[in-house]
Amino acid sequence: MTAPSLLRVPGELLESFGPLQPAVLPGRAGPLTAAARLLAESLLGDMGNRWLHTQGVAERAAGLAGPLGVDADLLTAAAWLHDIGYAPPLVVTGFHPLDGADHLTRNGWPVRVAGLVAYHSGARFVAAARGLSEMLAVYPDERTVLADALTYADQTVGPSGDRVDPDARYAEVLHRHGPCSWNARVDPERGPHLRAVARRVEHLLARAA
Repeated sequence: MTAPSLLRVPGELLESFGPLQPAVLPGRAGPLTAAARLLAESLLGDMGNRWLHTQGVAERAAGLAGPLGVDADLLTAAAWLHDIGYAPPLVVTGFHPLDGADHLTRNGWPVRVAGLVAYHSGARFVAAARGLSEMLAVYPDERTVLADALTYADQTVGPSGDRVDPDARYAEVLHRHGPCSWNARVDPERGPHLRAVARRVEHLLARAA
């Protein structure tokens, strides 16, 4: 299913994306999302639940963009791409946020997209535990509402693409990876971080309702 022509972003698409400051396009995705979906499918489309989860996260992100008032094209594109580092051809360090971000950078994607992928869902805590913080630090860690929205989308979609509660999702991840996993080791720091993200996003969603 891999298509080499999908692994780079066309120059005209990057020009249409414009500068790194996002235009707020509530509820609308665009050319960046279209390219991201094609790339994600080429890399993850044969990976069963990983692809189902990716599709669910992208759908969730698209639905969050309007209520949160963030750039739908950027958010949804990052959602399609957030787990591409799991694709076997991309695995270098074995840390999927970093491997995904590195692939995007090598293939001409905007640095802001790579940064969102690199830091999604509290990746910085796992990177620190694994001695990868310096490698991750080459990417921007923007800590914005849009970044929170990406993490919230990831943390409210289960492995098979079903919508779940953030606490249930986090518990499932810890159980699936096991008590000796990197996720378990950083739980004292990452768990509170993810709960804080969920509270922030849900507060904004309640205000927008």
